Amino acid sequence: MSATTASSSAAAPPSTALRDPGLYDYLPWNDRPTIRWPNGARVAFWVAPNIEFYEIDPPRNPARAAWGRPAPDVQNYAYRDYGNRAGFARMFDVMNQLGVRGSVSLNVAMCEHHPEIIKTCADANWEFYSHGTYNTRYLMGMNEAQERAVIQDSIDTIKKHTGQKLDGWLAPALTYTDRTMDLVAEMGLSYVCDLFHDDQPGPVKVKQGKLTSMPYSLEMNDVIVYNVNLVQPRRYADILKRQFDRLYAEGEQSGTVMCIPLHPYLVGQPYRLAAFQEALEYITGHDKVWVATGREIAKYYADHYHEAFTRAAHPVGEAP
Repeated sequence: MSATTASSSAAAPPSTALRDPGLYDYLPWNDRPTIRWPNGARVAFWVAPNIEFYEIDPPRNPARAAWGRPAPDVQNYAYRDYGNRAGFARMFDVMNQLGVRGSVSLNVAMCEHHPEIIKTCADANWEFYSHGTYNTRYLMGMNEAQERAVIQDSIDTIKKHTGQKLDGWLAPALTYTDRTMDLVAEMGLSYVCDLFHDDQPGPVKVKQGKLTSMPYSLEMNDVIVYNVNLVQPRRYADILKRQFDRLYAEGEQSGTVMCIPLHPYLVGQPYRLAAFQEALEYITGHDKVWVATGREIAKYYADHYHEAFTRAAHPVGEAP
């Protein structure tokens, strides 16, 4: 590199376009509209079980392999299938006993593979939102027609098997294109869980329609806790309670959201179940907690606060 080139590069101002995904504007925590949840609740609390199906030998995506070992990877397939065979029933029983309805992050192919699980959730008035068709089929690399087909299949399948309108979206295996948010809004969905950037809902910038980002915490996600951070179950219960305590305290000033994302093959292991139950009992044992579904929280926010937050926010790099 020449001295002239190096000097020019150093002098160039940073581009906000390269730092900012452009999906939401900036709104600092202490300078935003006040949220008041129904009945004076401080925390809107929801639990999001990921009920998934992993194909043992899916079509290959050039950007990402589904399994770490050559197909057929029976070990990893069967490990996840444990959730549908055994873990789900344990997780469901704990939630049902405590009156916590789930918001199911659903691989919609589950409706064909395990309709009995879908019926159990639907009969308990759980919500279903889309987590793609299979968790082994990714959105990256799709053209617009292909991506539209995936979203439409989710809309149609959930309606057919549960009678519910599809409102929420979490991309399969957290894979997206640069048009995903625009498409889900255009096709009638109202919230997404893919942004991970806040403890309150917020507006998503889309070409048409109105779309809300719902807090869906990777930090509280049992995949991150157990498989990445290698946390012990007792410590997981403590993490969940500490997360709640802080959000509950802050929620006195302005309502917060707490989400526990789960996977039955992890939380439903026998030695982990008591920790999950302990945390749920602790959270639901407090007053001023709105135990709700993702759809209910997103709708209340959209009806009462979406416009105020949109007006108060400003693009990254611009003063308010």
